[in-house]
Amino acid sequence: MKNVLIILAVLTMNLQVAFARESGTAYRLSSPDGRLVATVTGSDGALYYGVTFDGKPLIVSSEIGLLYTQGDGKEQRQTSVKKVTRRTVDETIASPFTRQATMHNHCNEMTLHLKEGLNVVFRAYNDGIAYRYQWFREPGKVVKEIVEYNLPDDWTTTAPYVISFDSTRHEIQYSTSFENHYTTRPISQLDPRRLCFLPLLIHGPEGIKMCITESTLQDYPGLYLHGTGKPGELVGEHAPLPKRVEQGGHNNLQLIVKEREAYIAEMHKQKLFPWRIVMVAENSAALAMNNMSYLLGEPSKIEDISWIKPGKVAWDWWNNWNIGNVSRPDGSNIVTVDFEAGINNDTYKHYIDFASRYGVEYVILDEGWAVNGKADLFQVVPEIDLPMLVQYAEERNVGIILWAGYYAFDRDMEHVCQHYSDMGIKGFKIDFMDRDDQLVTDFYRRAAAMCAKYHLVVDFHGAFKPAGFMRTYPNILNFEGVFGLEQMRWAKLEWDQMKYDTEIPFIRQAAGPMDYTPGAMLNGCRNSFHPCWNEPMSQGTRCHQLALYIVLDAPLTMLCDSPTNYDREPEYTRFVAEIPTVWDETRVLLGEVGEYIVTARRKGDTWYIGGITNWTPRDINLGECLKALMSKTESYYIELYSDGANAHRRGTDYKRSTIKSLDNRSLAVHLAPGGGFVAKIKAE
Repeated sequence: MKNVLIILAVLTMNLQVAFARESGTAYRLSSPDGRLVATVTGSDGALYYGVTFDGKPLIVSSEIGLLYTQGDGKEQRQTSVKKVTRRTVDETIASPFTRQATMHNHCNEMTLHLKEGLNVVFRAYNDGIAYRYQWFREPGKVVKEIVEYNLPDDWTTTAPYVISFDSTRHEIQYSTSFENHYTTRPISQLDPRRLCFLPLLIHGPEGIKMCITESTLQDYPGLYLHGTGKPGELVGEHAPLPKRVEQGGHNNLQLIVKEREAYIAEMHKQKLFPWRIVMVAENSAALAMNNMSYLLGEPSKIEDISWIKPGKVAWDWWNNWNIGNVSRPDGSNIVTVDFEAGINNDTYKHYIDFASRYGVEYVILDEGWAVNGKADLFQVVPEIDLPMLVQYAEERNVGIILWAGYYAFDRDMEHVCQHYSDMGIKGFKIDFMDRDDQLVTDFYRRAAAMCAKYHLVVDFHGAFKPAGFMRTYPNILNFEGVFGLEQMRWAKLEWDQMKYDTEIPFIRQAAGPMDYTPGAMLNGCRNSFHPCWNEPMSQGTRCHQLALYIVLDAPLTMLCDSPTNYDREPEYTRFVAEIPTVWDETRVLLGEVGEYIVTARRKGDTWYIGGITNWTPRDINLGECLKALMSKTESYYIELYSDGANAHRRGTDYKRSTIKSLDNRSLAVHLAPGGGFVAKIKAE
């Protein structure tokens, strides 16, 4: 009966829309396989669209619109459709430094020409629908972009809140590090006073998943969504353009918005707006394989990418520069630390030596190497001799990356890049932007371009989602925008990171890689985890941490823990250090949002399979996973790291085993609560 009422409601809604706009024309666009269909209707300057999948409605009667001013400042809006052009895109693109070497970009495209120099373009892929505006007009200002997602029923969403929705206090409303955890509830129960940032997940009927995000987010504010209190209604919101900013925030490294304009963006003569994306999948595993965010990014602006080097990073900040002696069973030292650890030359030489021993590509100097509070990257603390450290690292085949606050980097960007590139620095980790209005999104473009000019890689922290930007500037090797492992230094005891870890591969990762910073060597089960600033630990097991190197996309990946803890387990550390960070092929084999995921990745002729679970223990048949990967290979070698028999009570417990092929293709791998596993498979 409930299904009948839903169908009647949808039919009634569609009939009402059709009657109200009977003078309009419908424009239909299908995906290459014909299963996804977008229908756009236009009348009296208004545009509405709907989306169906196998004939069933996913989005109904949702308005899109653009209000803008030009010249005399009089507010205008788009006009009715003048003509329509269509084309098919079918190409294979190179996708370096990602989850796979190439990607198939296949879609049907429809351009609605609204007036001279103003278009809206729709694309239909087999796994999603996207649209965006094109502006080829004289300069102007965008007062508002109308964005709606109206669903046929009050489906459930998994969404990250920002803070209170208060249109009179924009400097607070739009300030966020994009690291919030998720709220899952029916859309009508979302607090209409609070904004949600993207990506945002919608749980449709019969297992269907829809993920809303955006791509090509450059020189334009990011999109937020909020509920209206009505069933199935989501409405878009953008941060107005800052009018007045002041230096402040963390160690005076930020620009704090004190006043905003009455419009969201200033437009140049030619402008491509962000793509508004709705990814559609029949199940969670298929959703985790969606590449639309990358495919809809603008092509690379860097011709020569041979100097860009992804890899692992020995990280200092999370483990609080906490190093010490490592001894053999007979008491003699393997590694000696006879100096006081901290932000000084001896400590960083120790990190460099560690990275060199295990083939780790980089060491980062996080916050503290430059004088705090000055926002001046040329004021290096006296305990650090950067040229000496760079030379020391180069002699050991290790690169140095420097942390930089947003304002400190922006205020003298070219001088900073040129100076440190000439010194031999390999890149920057830029932090504390904490906004995505037009000024900040343009900063990302300028920073990426300037770093590319001086052959510097970039890791953005305090950052919004990648949004296709890593295709345009492949020297950007990672983005944060995730409630990552750093949070475990101060997390509340009741926080459930294991659930979050099994949500982000399906939600946040839909927008691109993330700098989650895995690698904890101190691992707590559910009743033993505690936050600690000086010797932090993870929730979940050691193998859960190990599997994150496979499950998460991260071309630049941290080894977050202390070299001392890694040196105590050299075999395990070598295995971690040898895991690739970019891949030839990726397949998500199994998974369910918030429950578990199993991902397989190939580099050359070697496969890695990694799986994690929430606090629910599970058994995974690795043989069934191998069937999909090694069906044509008779003989292969498996190196397996799995939770130990006591991992449910001692998170550091794991076991390593080796297996030569599987005669019956059956191998049950047990995942403890908060557990995981990694299998490395190589043909003999």
